[in-house]
Amino acid sequence: MKRGRSTIAKLLLAGSLAVTVAAVPEPANLIDVYATSNKPVIKSVGAIQEELLAAMNDRQSTVRFAYQGETKSLKSQLKDALDQAMASDPYIHYTIASYSYDYHGTASAANVTVQLSYRETAEQTRYVDMRSAAILKSIIKAGMNDHEKVKAIHDWVVLNLKYDTTLTKYTAYDGLYTGSTVCQGYSLLTHKLLKEAGIENKIVEGTAYSPDNPKGQLHAWNLVLLDGKWYHMDTTWDDPVPDRPNEVSYTYYLRTDKQMGRDHTWVKSYPKADTLYRDTLSSLTRKDRAKAAVYKAIKQDLEYHLYDAIAIVRSYKQLQPLVKDAQAAKSRKLVFRYDGSENELVQTLQQLQLKNNLGSIKYYHSAFEDTDDLRVQIAW
Repeated sequence: MKRGRSTIAKLLLAGSLAVTVAAVPEPANLIDVYATSNKPVIKSVGAIQEELLAAMNDRQSTVRFAYQGETKSLKSQLKDALDQAMASDPYIHYTIASYSYDYHGTASAANVTVQLSYRETAEQTRYVDMRSAAILKSIIKAGMNDHEKVKAIHDWVVLNLKYDTTLTKYTAYDGLYTGSTVCQGYSLLTHKLLKEAGIENKIVEGTAYSPDNPKGQLHAWNLVLLDGKWYHMDTTWDDPVPDRPNEVSYTYYLRTDKQMGRDHTWVKSYPKADTLYRDTLSSLTRKDRAKAAVYKAIKQDLEYHLYDAIAIVRSYKQLQPLVKDAQAAKSRKLVFRYDGSENELVQTLQQLQLKNNLGSIKYYHSAFEDTDDLRVQIAW
């Protein structure tokens, strides 16, 4: 039987920030603007940004300061400062639920009030920080390079989170504390773990499409920088729905723009991802002999060995020894690349079943990327 994507679309990005603005210039004496002694006096957009970022880090809900300077463009300056503060830290950006601001004063000075609301409290973020440190301590081993660290983090997220089918949990805290979250929580936790492991990454906003949702829905995933090259990584879509314990997919692991663009789109400008990771692994295997075994193991997990011509199965005689190898490894599953039609595949599997006493065989197939072949997974 064919394997289709679950009817539950794994797509949800928290809605756009709710923003309200009240710019009310009123006549006032300069002395009134600076009347509160403990209110900071700010004179530039950069200083506003620093003040707001500090407040966001502390999860302050109300920020007040006195602005000294021409107020004619203060409205746009406040908006720019808020945008820049959030853009400087993706984790903060996606934990802010809404903001509003207002000011009053003269043409050359004003009192400013900014209101902020968050999806994650300061205490919850501290919990995320604590758990993230513990997770990294358990999965990052001495001597690991960035390629190994990225895979360890990807696998931990996929294995330990479940997709929130109620579509009500948005944060990394939700994912860690309750065990489930939507794509925003997946990408936030992935971002946090990668960043704390010293790996630069970004959160991508876009739209993802599935056969049961061809119009698409808002989605979020990560861009990861490895050895100077950018790659897409979607831990949400690499986690099966419904959740299957101990199962990790790598369909969306370190992908190029072209590969990701088949069912993901994005509008904002992000660094280009144009390097095939399988080419990267092949190059590393040749150059870094000390880690060759590690790269080969990653290649196997990512099924890149199926790109080798020697791995193509065309008949029962070629499939049978692969099944024997799987049985010797105490496995009852096998993934292989098949050169032929579905009807020919069924005939091959019938031969396999009859000649090896395997009992019932379940099979799933899909198009093998950039070829006319099939990717086939069987279980018996």
